[in-house]
Amino acid sequence: MPIPSLHGVHKRSLLRDNVFASIRDAIVDGTFAPGERLKDTELETWLGVSRTPIREALLRLERAGLVIALPGKATIVAPYDAASTVSTQQVVAAMHELAARLAVPQVTEGDIGSMADANVRFEQALERLDVEAALRSDDDFHAVFVTRSGNSALQELLEQTTPVLRRVERMRFASFAARDSVAQHAEIIRLTRAGDAEGAARACRDNWLSLRFTASQ
Repeated sequence: MPIPSLHGVHKRSLLRDNVFASIRDAIVDGTFAPGERLKDTELETWLGVSRTPIREALLRLERAGLVIALPGKATIVAPYDAASTVSTQQVVAAMHELAARLAVPQVTEGDIGSMADANVRFEQALERLDVEAALRSDDDFHAVFVTRSGNSALQELLEQTTPVLRRVERMRFASFAARDSVAQHAEIIRLTRAGDAEGAARACRDNWLSLRFTASQ
């Protein structure tokens, strides 16, 4: 199992959520490849924590569909699976549709400005094929609705399910195929500015459902 270069990046006093996020991000960015065996001892060395928060994190990652626990054998990084990814995509799209429907009546001009700025940064990142910047900008764009929705359960569901799609997003954002999302974001902004909650909700749903990946990308 390849181990990232940093050691002891988490002190024992830090929340278990940080351990979960570190392992999740290493899976999503490809540091831990599909099928890779995750060894507790190596994770302990890397993160500088005991086995307990690591085991808790792996259980959460299993529920999220990012790892597979083989009873009595090992825990491995889940391979990319088209069927489960599509199922997760449908849930994530529905959650963002709901977020938009709840948020649009609450957004401010400042919120709309933040969305527009995020979309500009998103487009620029795609032009540079800067995957990390594209992901951050896309997250910033959608976070406006998620935050303004005021629905904590929705936020928790998205935190659990979105990482499954992140591997697909990385592949898509590394190509020119994602440029359609820039126009889709602009339409969401237009509908939001017009106060059309239903239209913005449908546009958000369609934006997430447009995420596709094939081996040729």
